[in-house]
Amino acid sequence: MSNDIPSLPAGYTPPKVWAPKADYAGAFGSINRPVSGARFERELPVGRHPFQLYSQGTPNGQKVTIMLEELLAAGHAGAEYDAWLVDIFKGDQFGSGFVGINPNSKIPALVDRSVEPALPIFESGSILVYLAERFGAFLPTEPRARAETFNWLMWQVGAAPFVGGGLGHFYAYAPVKIEYAIDRYAMETKRQLHVLDSRLASREFLAGDQYTIADMAVWPWYPGSLYGVYGTHEFLAVEQYENLLRWHRAIAARPAVARGRVVNRTSGAPGECLRERHDAGDFDSLSLPK
Repeated sequence: MSNDIPSLPAGYTPPKVWAPKADYAGAFGSINRPVSGARFERELPVGRHPFQLYSQGTPNGQKVTIMLEELLAAGHAGAEYDAWLVDIFKGDQFGSGFVGINPNSKIPALVDRSVEPALPIFESGSILVYLAERFGAFLPTEPRARAETFNWLMWQVGAAPFVGGGLGHFYAYAPVKIEYAIDRYAMETKRQLHVLDSRLASREFLAGDQYTIADMAVWPWYPGSLYGVYGTHEFLAVEQYENLLRWHRAIAARPAVARGRVVNRTSGAPGECLRERHDAGDFDSLSLPK
């Protein structure tokens, strides 16, 4: 590293071989480690429905609960599910039961118990595709529309780490504010917002005129996470992306989306948190659009 480049902290240079420190600051400092695997024994609970979801109501978690609620709203009774909270801030994702269905220890993870043996699916994009193909819904069969749906689904899967792991971490969670890091990820997030705004200038939905799993994947992140999770909406001047906001508000008005976005939530405004979901009646205590 050149001596002309300032370091933070002052005088820091990367070692030849990196090694973890004994203590890390920040929201996830005590949770992150450079190795995978279970850290303690804990079996996962199992409810009575065909699908068992183990998740938290983060943007990635919301993708799956929105999809499940949309399937139920469309009449697919076989999509009934139990949603169990996995609190990632408490390290629940490192229990042996959860690691057994997702070796990567990230939410969400889904188990389809309607098949024998039970089938675990992890990674939110993979879960959306599995459910779409399982029920023949929200994934077009016409080749061009199908390709467009996969284009935008994969775009979201690849783009979101810049928002969450990048801007969200350095803006909201890091123990120090690093101007270079925040500027770098703000630049990329703004570019992504412009990509979406331009796309939606001439289309109702991302894949064209059909509401698909691509919309369900993107919606909680853009600009949802920027408003709620990271509080960067003013910092990024999100209100300037009028086409994106039109699309976002239209999807937010869907009753299934209103339900899905509150499942496994642990923080938010009153009436926006349903820590677990085991029956449609669980939403009755909340003030949601019908």
